Amino acid sequence: MTSEKVSNLSKDTCDTFCYDEEKVTRIQAKIDQVSGVEMIFKALSDATRLKIAYALTLEKELCVCDVANIIGATTATASHHLRLLRNMGLARYRKEGKLVFYSLEDDHVRQLVSIAMIHEKEGIRHGR
Repeated sequence: MTSEKVSNLSKDTCDTFCYDEEKVTRIQAKIDQVSGVEMIFKALSDATRLKIAYALTLEKELCVCDVANIIGATTATASHHLRLLRNMGLARYRKEGKLVFYSLEDDHVRQLVSIAMIHEKEGIRHGR
């Protein structure tokens, strides 16, 4: 381990700078695997899109008009957000006559949203 004395600026940092060279090297070799994943979180970080994704965890499929009413927006706004979710690979659509129905792309997206909801609820219970 390499160490060096650093000033203590706050209680949430180490008083001494040291690191495990083997761990750091092993993890650095894999760290670029996160490339592109940030776009998933960026898409879901918008409150409207997260509401839409959450609604799609509650129902397997929703019409654009349903989504617009659920989020209290116009169909144009709902379509815009749904299109972005689709372009990011988080949702898919199908046409049925003049109607367009959206669903989540796969169970991974459903799990991401569901786990985030569970985490937030647990945080509230634990005094956050």
